[in-house]
Amino acid sequence: MELRLEWNYKPLKHHQSFKMESEWLTIDESISLKNDLEKTGRAKDMNWYDRRGVVWSNKDLSKLKEELFELPHNVTSYFDASFDKESKKSGLGYVLYFQQNGQEWRVRANQKQELLTDNNESEYSALYALLAKCEELEIKHQLITVQSDSMVVIHQMTDEWPVYEEHYLRWYNRIKEKQNKLGLSIDYQWIPREKNKEADKLAAQALKNEEIDAKLPKNKR
Repeated sequence: MELRLEWNYKPLKHHQSFKMESEWLTIDESISLKNDLEKTGRAKDMNWYDRRGVVWSNKDLSKLKEELFELPHNVTSYFDASFDKESKKSGLGYVLYFQQNGQEWRVRANQKQELLTDNNESEYSALYALLAKCEELEIKHQLITVQSDSMVVIHQMTDEWPVYEEHYLRWYNRIKEKQNKLGLSIDYQWIPREKNKEADKLAAQALKNEEIDAKLPKNKR
């Protein structure tokens, strides 16, 4: 979860106050900034805003940190797909890394899907499955990082490339709807194939009917 601070600042030996605004900050960064500003004694009317526009007070920050501690946060995820042209079957793979209860976790999952038209549509389906897993894990109202080697999906989801194909557009809209429902801000990042091997392997395993859905500590294989 990220927060932005708005406050009025009155410089020393100055009669006029100035409206100030911070960048988006993590909870820990927010608490650190709050403490520093309070020490000056010159910061007034401090209000914190999350990405939903909800307003939080200084007193809320510590409670918010405790609540966030129990939920998945600092999420980095990956997705990929394998598509068999002859059978029209797809394997979807996705991985999530996050922190929860003071520990780092890794979720690996895959699934098999039929009746998709091509590899790019399979990649879209894998991304949607990833967001469905976010919903299952109660990953909401925060910024998450999503990485993939699918240039089409990444560049279309960031609106750098237009979406002309109707079957892609359907997935694009479904993904945006899911994102809005969860209150997520998504930082999409394209990565080369060699950095997406884990999700790629899961997708290939799904095509072989090797179903995987596991949550383990990050360093446990």
